[in-house]
Amino acid sequence: MTGKHKRRYVTRVVEDRLSNLPGHLIDSILERVPFEDAVKTSIISKNWRYKWTSIKVLTFDNDFNVKIAKNGAIDYNEYISTINQVLNLHKGPISKFVIYIPPMFFDSFEEIDEWMMFLSRNNVTKLALYNSNRRYELPSHVFSCLGLRMLILENCFFNPPLQFEGFHNLEDVFLQHIDFGKNLSGNQMNLPQLKNLNFLECTNVHNFNIKATKMKNLVLVACPDANLLQLLENPSLIVFGVSFRSIEDFVRVEKINSISFLSSLTRIEDFFIEGNFLKFLSAEEVPKWLPLSMNSLKHLVLQDFQVGDLDQLNVALCLLRNSPNLDTLRVHFEEPRHFVGLALDHLEAPNCLDYTLKQLRTVEITCLEGLEVELLFIKLLLAHSPNLEKISITPIGALNIRKRFGIAKDVMRFPRASPKAEMIYLNPEK
Repeated sequence: MTGKHKRRYVTRVVEDRLSNLPGHLIDSILERVPFEDAVKTSIISKNWRYKWTSIKVLTFDNDFNVKIAKNGAIDYNEYISTINQVLNLHKGPISKFVIYIPPMFFDSFEEIDEWMMFLSRNNVTKLALYNSNRRYELPSHVFSCLGLRMLILENCFFNPPLQFEGFHNLEDVFLQHIDFGKNLSGNQMNLPQLKNLNFLECTNVHNFNIKATKMKNLVLVACPDANLLQLLENPSLIVFGVSFRSIEDFVRVEKINSISFLSSLTRIEDFFIEGNFLKFLSAEEVPKWLPLSMNSLKHLVLQDFQVGDLDQLNVALCLLRNSPNLDTLRVHFEEPRHFVGLALDHLEAPNCLDYTLKQLRTVEITCLEGLEVELLFIKLLLAHSPNLEKISITPIGALNIRKRFGIAKDVMRFPRASPKAEMIYLNPEK
């Protein structure tokens, strides 16, 4: 057999093997390759010419836009016509649709609205809309996609029709730069299957009134007008994260009674709290003991924690003191911005913590600079954790070897309540 005929034979064998695969496997393969590559399979043979038109995952993300761009710029007509052509040729349902709206000039979002209408008729279950243009007002078609199980939205106005009652199948939601406006106030949205809800820099969140009895995870970053106590009422919630991006968020949020807020965390098992929010909670006097202990809390993360700020330190100690079943503590230090003398005096006081962390087994310290106030906090943890099994310490990358060695030597000298505590020093953070 000549080389030419041999190549033809091999090609036909490979083609036959692929063509004889069950349809759902072919679809699965096409859905896992870049969309442009899926379209290119149409040249394999006549049998493959239109196979890509029935795939259930359509991804027009930033990578797609880069590939259709010319000389680094995306042409408006090319962008619109390419996606329109794909949707016009598509057959069957769409399970997942990903769209990135680039920062180009739009007279209106009429074409985007039409794509959302197309999705509402094709049983979409996962929708991700990333918008780098001006803020996009979601059309009513999005709210008729009642089969949605996952929803990711960026830079949109969220204004459902008055008759909208909720997404009954929605499980995962990630919302970034979303404005909920004022029309949602008083209207409760039913999300009976919702498990994960994430807000990032959203506005008018207090108008997002939901009923989500199965929600387990809630994260709010830079959403100072959110009604935290209302969201925390969801009975299945066990993971909660809250963060203020800047001190300016303080002036935009209503005062929260720290006792009421911390006492509402009795069901939380994983709690992520950032330093600025610790500072915010200290606006009112923080008690040593809460009316209700956080008995369920097992994992606590103190992010960007300024241990040299006495206000943040007091709230952090309150959390430790009122979490009898805490198993894991992760602390990411941030350099103190103010005078640390008061915090130093407090950490050196004999009754600073006056509580034994009996269940604490793992401590992770990151971004350590080796400041005295940071080392005293570590010393406090070692002295009050009789069952500690491991403590890992990662300094910041700016420290030289001599400084890192000095930190290790200091920590090794601290008395430990747990004789089995293993100390691990990791490579510096960069």
